[in-house]
Amino acid sequence: MSPVSLLLNILWIALGGFWMAAGWLLAAVIMAITIVGLPWARASFNIAAYTLFPFGQMAVPREALTGREDVGTGPLGLLGNILWFIFAGWWLALGHLITAVMLAVTIIGIPFAWAHLKLAGIALWPIGKVIVPA
Repeated sequence: MSPVSLLLNILWIALGGFWMAAGWLLAAVIMAITIVGLPWARASFNIAAYTLFPFGQMAVPREALTGREDVGTGPLGLLGNILWFIFAGWWLALGHLITAVMLAVTIIGIPFAWAHLKLAGIALWPIGKVIVPA
């Protein structure tokens, strides 16, 4: 991780990133407890780590990375994303959106607001995404 990414990640945690990562972890734990939600729990844990340190990383579709379709990028992934959206995705995206609006009020907060908006998009449709270094 570059020094700039490290500095931005430290500021990110102080400006709301920690709470949103905690929200992702809560969603992951709830999904894991239900047993049926284990596939969503795995995605939530991965994105919780990404939410904690978003600078220097990016989310990409797994199909674009590997060049082939798998369970998470095919029809079952679509169904999983629809269920995720209904049960957890909308409130995580709303949390990111509210935090982005509050941060965008200041000039210093604009890069962090932009990161929250990217995370809001991932919150709506996380299955089939992979976190890779930028």
